[in-house]
Amino acid sequence: MIHATCEDYRAGASIDLDHDDADRDRKLSCPVLALWGEHGDMHRLYNVLDTWKERASNVSGKPVPSGHFIAEEIPDVLLAELKTFLS
Repeated sequence: MIHATCEDYRAGASIDLDHDDADRDRKLSCPVLALWGEHGDMHRLYNVLDTWKERASNVSGKPVPSGHFIAEEIPDVLLAELKTFLS
């Protein structure tokens, strides 16, 4: 898991940027659920929904009571949000 996490961060600072540039003029058309930890940095640094609305046409989401690692910190809350979104 640590190796995969490091690879994800590496890609986010390299090839992912190229992929973003290639798709910059297109928006995602599928529904997008954006969840972020209300005790994490994203909530304080960005308007998460507005940021995703720049990249997708159909965005919903909200802060949830966790820090950065939502799946590890509040798995039951995450599962409930996913079930609602997917139904």
